[in-house]
Amino acid sequence: MNAETRSAARSAAEDPIGRYDPRRMAFFHFMFSRFFGKHMRAARVARWGVPRDYGDRPLVVFANHPGWWDGVAFMLLSVALFPNRRMFIPMEKQALDRYGFMRRLGVFGIETGSPRGAIAFLRLAKEVLAAPDRMLWMNAPGRFSDVRERPVPIAPGMTRLPEFAPDALFIPLALDYPFWTERKAEMLCAFGEPIEGRVLEAMDRDARAQALSAALAATMDRLAADAVARDPARFETIHKGREGMGGIYDLWRRLRAAASGKRFDPRHETRQEAG
Repeated sequence: MNAETRSAARSAAEDPIGRYDPRRMAFFHFMFSRFFGKHMRAARVARWGVPRDYGDRPLVVFANHPGWWDGVAFMLLSVALFPNRRMFIPMEKQALDRYGFMRRLGVFGIETGSPRGAIAFLRLAKEVLAAPDRMLWMNAPGRFSDVRERPVPIAPGMTRLPEFAPDALFIPLALDYPFWTERKAEMLCAFGEPIEGRVLEAMDRDARAQALSAALAATMDRLAADAVARDPARFETIHKGREGMGGIYDLWRRLRAAASGKRFDPRHETRQEAG
């Protein structure tokens, strides 16, 4: 394969708009939902942090990056809360090469740590945000970071993005995966107050990074207060997983409840769930 062919192949591989396949997106959303149901207890959005109607504005969702589940969170939230928009996500190219199927779902690879990679990312992001039915989802730190880390790190590409998308709204998204009373973790989410891209563009880059970091930290801190409360009534539940221990232990509990004429409840904490 000559250099020209390799360049064309790279361009085709990183064409998120052209490669997006809605049928595959629907299939993998189904598969990821099943996977989520098996391994997590529930996906919940704080009632104060449910996204509003943003009209036809281009949208950039910038989230913290606490764990592996972030990509699943993006898919579940985008389908449940933004059904009329297509989701696109930048991902470190080496990692994406291990999950090539994700290129059909709106994920595109970026080279980290190089000026060429930064320019390619900003060019693709500008193309994605050129239509009102698309939105860009990003992990703003550019690396995994603990939910307690302050200030919240902001990657250089995220800082430069308002220069290429001044008409977009930048919406902070807080993610957290605490354990409450059950065997599986909760997926807690909240969207914060949007920031006008032109407001960010008018700042110098240091001030811009601080503004993005502060907005994301404020949303994360408010979500943390709800996580500490452990009250499902503070959230809207968009997806539920299987309750209980499962396996032989829950089968024995179910049979014992049936023998005593009681309704079987697999939860460890049996208070009424809300949301």
